[in-house]
Amino acid sequence: VNVVRWVGHSTVLVELDGVRLLTDPLLRERVVMLRRSEPLDLESLEDLDAVLISHVHYDHLDLGSLRKLQGAKALVMPRGAASLVRRRLSAPVHELGAGETVEIGSLTVQAVPAEHDSSRLLGKKTEALGYVVSGSKRLYFLGDTDLFPALAEVAPDTDVAMVPIWGWGPSLGPGHLDPEDAARALEMLQPRFAVPVHWGTLHVPGGSNL
Repeated sequence: VNVVRWVGHSTVLVELDGVRLLTDPLLRERVVMLRRSEPLDLESLEDLDAVLISHVHYDHLDLGSLRKLQGAKALVMPRGAASLVRRRLSAPVHELGAGETVEIGSLTVQAVPAEHDSSRLLGKKTEALGYVVSGSKRLYFLGDTDLFPALAEVAPDTDVAMVPIWGWGPSLGPGHLDPEDAARALEMLQPRFAVPVHWGTLHVPGGSNL
């Protein structure tokens, strides 16, 4: 049975053709100044074939959450990000740049561009990515991104697009989709189904969770 289940924020469990993938796991009640406002559902997040990390921001690459997934067989990350996890996790790491692919079981995972600035404290900066997962179906996880002209060409004939539609707090910085831009992205992509992500999960104490 093929499954796409939103776990919260940008974390999505994908089961396709017998392969289990998890995107940008955020599996803690708090990360830096952010607090989780929705219940944390860890059901069926074991026996993962790979974890896909779109970029190095703390709400997408969270080391505490990755440690909860020690059974994951592999990590797929932007090129240059592996140094953040290699001494902390034992799973093999595949570093990709936009346009590069890796085979995960019967699936092909292709890294694709995203329009988003990705940097971490201590000067660590990498490319931000989305991922196109191809098997009997084609799925596109956009990661964090703004609209960009080539978006319509990234994943033609997409069955499911996992599209960020907001963030946390009262405003969004550049490099994100708000609901109106997410609708424009879907017009460009024309997927058969869409799963909204990156919304309604995190908040700053005393603020709203959008």
